[in-house]
Amino acid sequence: MFRILIVTEKNSLLVRSAVELFKDLDYQVEVVQLDVDAIAEQTQPFDAAILYMEGDEKEKQQDIVYLRDKAIQEDIPIFYMGDEEEELKQLIPSHVLQYAFKRPIDIHGAVQRIDEYVKKYGRHSKKKILVVDDSGATLRSIKEWFEGKYQVILANSGAMAIKYLATNRPDLVLLDYEMPVVDGSKVLEMIRSESEFCDVPVIFLTGKNDRESILKVMELKPEGYLLKTMPPEKIVAEVDSFFEKRKRL
Repeated sequence: MFRILIVTEKNSLLVRSAVELFKDLDYQVEVVQLDVDAIAEQTQPFDAAILYMEGDEKEKQQDIVYLRDKAIQEDIPIFYMGDEEEELKQLIPSHVLQYAFKRPIDIHGAVQRIDEYVKKYGRHSKKKILVVDDSGATLRSIKEWFEGKYQVILANSGAMAIKYLATNRPDLVLLDYEMPVVDGSKVLEMIRSESEFCDVPVIFLTGKNDRESILKVMELKPEGYLLKTMPPEKIVAEVDSFFEKRKRL
């Protein structure tokens, strides 16, 4: 079942109509306030988020930024319904904000468009890659390389990666080697030691290219070892090749 999160300042007639239309299409719909705490309580994955606003974005910037960061981390597309589109574009990048529906809103047409996007490009139609790296800039870059083709989930620490794996199963983990507290080799050890996800494939994506480090982690049998210094298109091609080979197994 597909899941939609509607984030709104108030439960208007338009919002209620959207809920009924999505339910008619067999979606599970959650409606929450545009508030950091309310959004944070939504821990289950969604296929898309709808941000509906009737007020001033400036008063809710902190809440919008939190929704944006959650969407980026979990690879959730955002659709906007409201007026002040230009200010919103400064807060939410174009690869996350898929479409803005301006007033007067044809809610039937909007729901149909979102439904078509979710079923064609949503997380159910893509391989899921968990990227683990302590650098926010690196995570954003890697997401840009793979977005569109894969569903990309971001984890900025080994602990966050293990927490995610406890309740979700990605098709591949791209794992950095050098991270504080729990480095990449320790993360891979933990993955291989847990029966629930011990067989999740892992490819190292790291700047660590000395022989000792490579030999250490190869003993844990990762599916590959890629260097961040490689051109992005080469890294993407290697991941594409990995999935193609698995199709033939």
